[in-house]
Amino acid sequence: MTSITSNPAAAILGIGTALPAHSIAQADIAELIASSLQDSPDLARFARRIFRSCGVDTRYTCEPSYLGSPEDCRYLPIGDHSNIPTTKERMDTYKREALPLGLQAAKQAMNEASMSPEQITHLITVSCTGQYLPGLDVMLIRQLGLSPRVNRLPLIFQGCAAGLKAIQMARDVVLGAPGSQVLVVCVELCSLHFQPAKEREALFAASFFGDGAASCVIGSPKEHHSNNMNLGRGYSVLLPDSTEDMTWEVGNTGYDLYLSPRIPKLLGTHLKSELALLLGGDKLPELWAIHPGGRGIVDSVQEVMNLTEEHTKFSRDVLRNVGNLSSVTIMFVLNAMRQEMKSEGREEADGVAMAFGPGLTAELMRFTYIPAYAAANKEQNHALL
Repeated sequence: MTSITSNPAAAILGIGTALPAHSIAQADIAELIASSLQDSPDLARFARRIFRSCGVDTRYTCEPSYLGSPEDCRYLPIGDHSNIPTTKERMDTYKREALPLGLQAAKQAMNEASMSPEQITHLITVSCTGQYLPGLDVMLIRQLGLSPRVNRLPLIFQGCAAGLKAIQMARDVVLGAPGSQVLVVCVELCSLHFQPAKEREALFAASFFGDGAASCVIGSPKEHHSNNMNLGRGYSVLLPDSTEDMTWEVGNTGYDLYLSPRIPKLLGTHLKSELALLLGGDKLPELWAIHPGGRGIVDSVQEVMNLTEEHTKFSRDVLRNVGNLSSVTIMFVLNAMRQEMKSEGREEADGVAMAFGPGLTAELMRFTYIPAYAAANKEQNHALL
């Protein structure tokens, strides 16, 4: 086959993922939220229904408060709301919990890429669920032993699309400065921003978000003989007439997220033409790394592009097993895809990755999975020329 990245200059060389220690069944979090809505029985019924149908079975959280009785949960209290954690309290928790998860994911990615700390030239950190200074980038440099001169590129408050945005930024760094080795670290603690719901849209947003971290190393593919994902062209696009359909603002008791029920329809309306532009007349690829922003989003992409369940299984599996991890999620999808391709001894295959965030923003990128033996053969052949 002819790869869409036949002469690649940038590839994902290693991926690491991390989840908090606390897992919670979707049915349990649904009951917790329903209990906090005792004074709004219609909303409580809607919560149970939407939580059952959103495609999530299990989520992870850094906050053990969700594991106890409803009476003890400050984030989703029954009755009195006077003791709900303030935004400052939530940021304090973020500062404490984000770094260990980011470190775990980064160490995995660097280990798989056979990358030592002194080889990392750039660090891109991504998060939209917490902020502090000196930030996660500084703490990662100290804890990982990276050079104090590493080029730091914090990418904050960009929503679910930011993970793929960071990958594309890293690709551009490697293309523009050959020999660069870029470490991308995404950490999202979405559950810190759960709060009592006042409307259906807030319940919809709370129905599938969870906590996690992911990291990848991006550099020249010729330097690594693992199961690479070689990175092709891509771009970011703002979809028309959609500015108010996804918002994420700082409130007094956490960040206030609004997701419009129009989002799947908007993606269905505009995505096909954008993917046609990305593919440039090439046939549809075999691999589809779709950010599972919710079951409706995956359904919409599958329908508009005439995909099969096989095409969307990685996205649906990630959504079911860990929920939507905001910017982190796309790396979970790419990692699951790559692991299956490796375990089954699959051949080289082209793919498309996509993620969506406020704007509405669509991040789109082509890639090629290169099995280990193919990568080794390509480098050996290159050495003989």
